[in-house]
Amino acid sequence: MFRDLTRDQSAWWIQLTHPEKMLGALPGAGEALSTSFLARVFGVDVDMCTAIRSGFRQNVDKTARDLLADPALADAVDRLPFAPGSTVVAFGDSITDDYQSWAEILRRLLELRRPHDCIRVVNAGVSGDTTTTAMARLVDVEREKPSHVICMLGTNDARVHRQVPTKCLVSIEETQRNLAALRDFARARTSAGWTWITPPPTIEHLIQSHWYLSHYEMMWRNADLGAIADSVRSQSDPVVDLWPVFGHPAQPGLLLADGLHPSLAGQRATAVALVRKLAMDESEAG
Repeated sequence: MFRDLTRDQSAWWIQLTHPEKMLGALPGAGEALSTSFLARVFGVDVDMCTAIRSGFRQNVDKTARDLLADPALADAVDRLPFAPGSTVVAFGDSITDDYQSWAEILRRLLELRRPHDCIRVVNAGVSGDTTTTAMARLVDVEREKPSHVICMLGTNDARVHRQVPTKCLVSIEETQRNLAALRDFARARTSAGWTWITPPPTIEHLIQSHWYLSHYEMMWRNADLGAIADSVRSQSDPVVDLWPVFGHPAQPGLLLADGLHPSLAGQRATAVALVRKLAMDESEAG
């Protein structure tokens, strides 16, 4: 369907969609899901695939180093409530799965600032997940033995289709039940702390004109996302609210050209809001 993509279009796919996560449990997948195979999936050669991935890693590294140049932010990283040797699971959809996501920035901040603590950050984001489909992966989260789970889900619940959409993929009532079920599972099966991040707002007209999203008549409406954000805000655990951070509608520089996914600047802003929230809560608890 989509052939002869530009480099930027191929990079969009590579950045946000990782088949190795979806297919990795299949027998023999480890050898099959090589860089050469994934390059063919994305319609690029191996060198371009490798270069695009390397570019994302370099961007994350530079972002983390720039953030740590701020003494206040570096101090906040020191105060994050993650014990030496602990595991932090970032649980979410493509906004988390993103090679330049807030989770990747958090990992690099900890590696650079607290290298001897050996804190492991597991990126358990899977592109396309709703709160419903994510529940099927909770056993995998449990098996990581996390000390803390940071959950950012709900954006895909609000996805609608067709030029005149009739319903979201997941109703707001079901989203609310799913949020409760996710948290109940974690309480019953782990001793992990839990932090929520609200889905951010979008720029609707950019989604409508995006080369891929518009082809499949996908749409996200801020009214629907706002209702989900309200449900996340109502949770009893700490909540990082991205709506004041991004603005409503979102500031253009904080989103990719698709109007949906955070740009590197948006992911940086998310990581900063998360670090400050967790560090503040830790200080207040102390």
